[in-house]
Amino acid sequence: MADNTNEKSGARKIDYDFAAHERPLFEAWKDAGYFQRGEGFGAKKGQPYTIVIPPPNITGVLHMGHALNDTIQDTCIRRARMQGRPARWILGTDHAGISTQTKVDKKLADQGISRLEIGREAFVEACYDWYKEYGTTIVNQIKGMGCSCDYDDEHFTLEPAYVKAVRKLFVDWYHDDLIYKGKRIVNWCPHCTTSISDDEAEYVDEAGHLWYLRYPLTEPEGDLEYLVVATTRPETMLGDTGVAVNPKDERFKHLVGKTVKLPLVDREIPIFADWHVDMEFGTGCVKTTPAHDPNDWAMGERNGLERINIFDETAHVVDGYGKFSGMDRDEAREAVVAAFDELGLLDHVEDHDHSVMTCYRCHTKLEPWESEQWFVAVDGLKRDAARVVEDGSIQFHPERWRQVYLDWLENLKDWCISRQLWWGHRIPMFYCDECGWEDASVEDIEACPVCGKPVRQDEDVLDTWFSSQLWPFATMGWTEEGVDAPEMRAAYPTQVLSTARDIMGLWVARMVMASMYCTEQIPFEHVIIHPTVMAADGKPMSKSRGNGVDPLRLMEDYGADGMRFGLLMQVTGAQDLKFNEAKLESSRNFANKIRNAARFVMMNLDGYEPGEPAPSTPADRWIFSRLAGLVARLDAAFDGFEFGEATRELYAFFWNEFCDWYIEFSKARLGAGADPADRLACQRNLVFVLDQALRLLHPIMPFVTEEIYQELPIDREGAPYLIGAAWPDAQELAKYADAEAERAIEMVCETVSAIRSTRARYGISPKSELAVVVKADEADAALLEAQRGLIEGMGNTASLAIGAQVEKPAESSAVLGAGLEVYLVLSGLVDLDAERERLAKEQAKLAADAGKLEKKLSNPGFLAKAAPEIVEKDRAKHAELADKLARVEAQLVELG
Repeated sequence: MADNTNEKSGARKIDYDFAAHERPLFEAWKDAGYFQRGEGFGAKKGQPYTIVIPPPNITGVLHMGHALNDTIQDTCIRRARMQGRPARWILGTDHAGISTQTKVDKKLADQGISRLEIGREAFVEACYDWYKEYGTTIVNQIKGMGCSCDYDDEHFTLEPAYVKAVRKLFVDWYHDDLIYKGKRIVNWCPHCTTSISDDEAEYVDEAGHLWYLRYPLTEPEGDLEYLVVATTRPETMLGDTGVAVNPKDERFKHLVGKTVKLPLVDREIPIFADWHVDMEFGTGCVKTTPAHDPNDWAMGERNGLERINIFDETAHVVDGYGKFSGMDRDEAREAVVAAFDELGLLDHVEDHDHSVMTCYRCHTKLEPWESEQWFVAVDGLKRDAARVVEDGSIQFHPERWRQVYLDWLENLKDWCISRQLWWGHRIPMFYCDECGWEDASVEDIEACPVCGKPVRQDEDVLDTWFSSQLWPFATMGWTEEGVDAPEMRAAYPTQVLSTARDIMGLWVARMVMASMYCTEQIPFEHVIIHPTVMAADGKPMSKSRGNGVDPLRLMEDYGADGMRFGLLMQVTGAQDLKFNEAKLESSRNFANKIRNAARFVMMNLDGYEPGEPAPSTPADRWIFSRLAGLVARLDAAFDGFEFGEATRELYAFFWNEFCDWYIEFSKARLGAGADPADRLACQRNLVFVLDQALRLLHPIMPFVTEEIYQELPIDREGAPYLIGAAWPDAQELAKYADAEAERAIEMVCETVSAIRSTRARYGISPKSELAVVVKADEADAALLEAQRGLIEGMGNTASLAIGAQVEKPAESSAVLGAGLEVYLVLSGLVDLDAERERLAKEQAKLAADAGKLEKKLSNPGFLAKAAPEIVEKDRAKHAELADKLARVEAQLVELG
């Protein structure tokens, strides 16, 4: 395979057609039924293991967050499947209310029409057409990752059974007084013309102003003719119905109960006291607009203020306000400020930076707007949702998210579930305008049960999160048979939910609330909150920043295995993951290392006869003991959902221990003239360890491991594919644990590494023999002495002395290991005087360069003015120089 450079990514790419190998394997697994829940594969059976995929939006395409989360879920499900558990990963997509409606609106606009022209029924049909055409895009991309979902039982949040489940929950909650309709302040998007939940609002920092406006007192108090209020939104003063002060504020206590004349609209409004007012903000007097601010709404409720809505659904001033009527918010702001200025009532203006809420879909500024909406009374639901986390029935990973979840629940207010859209679950409320009858119903109602007249259904649809909260059980037969559905009885609750932190409240908590109400069971046992994938500089990935990374391109360059393993390698306990593409290149190289190691084993199987492994030599016993320890550590890592730790353990074992050492130890035993019995034992051991390693790697790197597994000379009758092979048994492998062999070979590796590193450091040819002295305590020296042949063969030594009393030879280098001192005689091989002179010059240059950088980094002026990335780059360079300097100085000391 030739190397080339990928022009798009700049990454070195090996000419290996990943897709050509990956697609056939994926189809083979799928056709063989491994993705479906069955009786399990392999010898062992166990409890069912189920994961529900966080349903991606039908408008979506694969992004890095999906790639990480889907890798985590597939790793869990593949390992459970190999453990013999009937495993199923439930697949499905979400109808994505606002997002899909926006896409279809745009498509219609491009055709010169609007949904208002074609009507609701035709628009919904257009949405379904869009779904049929584009809704499978992300599912096909997930397949490209090798995700072993149950594709034969895919779900959609607008499929008939799911619709019925959503309507049933609405009806049950409505009849249990957990759902009500009322006028409240909501976050309103004037562009999408719908309400948005608090958790879906995005906050954007904005450079703004604080306008100080004079409100004349109806009856002046001596020299005091007006109150000055400070506001960031002067346009909303048209809807003011009060001015608030703090009850403790002595400046205004005497004015409480009096009134001011609201300028421009000539409305008399009261001055009242409320504890919400911050005496330190502005002047301590707060204009109160109950219909356009949630805090003002609460003060208005407490103090009996009138609520006046000055905006329509597109945030234009309504009729009745003279020249201001018909203006949008920005125009009204400018006009109101100008009018105050003309009247001499604009006191002054200050700069004031603040955060504004925007729509998470269209990024329009949201308007706090009073409207009639449907709400869930969450107090009747959140108690159980908190209890099952507090008592450990549901566990969070990392554990710190447990308290975040509980805090979110504690502060949860009634949830606005109505959306003013056409695409989605239409609210199943029916009204008779003739006699006033109304009720919720799972089935459609056409005629009033009281008077027989036609009824109408509520125009709004439900919040997407309302429908998605049923996802764990509505996909398992609950709709028709409830908790008695066969799949519910067999496989509920599910085992794992993996998701991002930003929907922990929006989705995770609501799934728990809905499941506790509908099934009286938790929906899942474990919640994995995976890190958010950020750009390399730590900033969020986004199209606007141009720093996003396309997983499809990564799979082209590195293969699905390389992308999956490289992503998990970057997972730590941190909240965010700074994406490093070099890790994927390393992982692709690792995949090729696995191929090359397998090729070596396969090429050295002449005369091979299958049989039980027989770890007879210390090297055999070492690798078998290391394998036993690896399986135990991996079980602990996977059970604790420590995926980054698992990848690092796998990488270290396969690359460092199996490839770099055990295969090297084996070469002499496989070569010409080797003892036939020992050769066969070595072959069997190599095949066994390779087979076990492939099984351990498979959940994360499914394709390369399956490809090699198909070529292994092993009995595959019970497991024709690696996806269904048994996961290595830690208890069974524990019989191979051998601390003495591990210590002996560890010392061999350290000694040989010391010899090789010294050759590299001083430019000594591998063909030149070295005199080596190893100092260790008596027990270790005895173990190492027994492995003399390995050291001499791999180190090309002229002589080898091992003991507890040996001394450091003259003109020798020293390498310290764990409990070892390795001395290598350099006289006759290295011009020591010339080497000292070269090192002294290098030391001087490094010291000078490090000194300049240190001076620069200690300069407060530089630190204050330089960009953070420049400072960080210089610090990294200084650390690198300091490390090189320390190593050069160590070599000088070594040479005397």
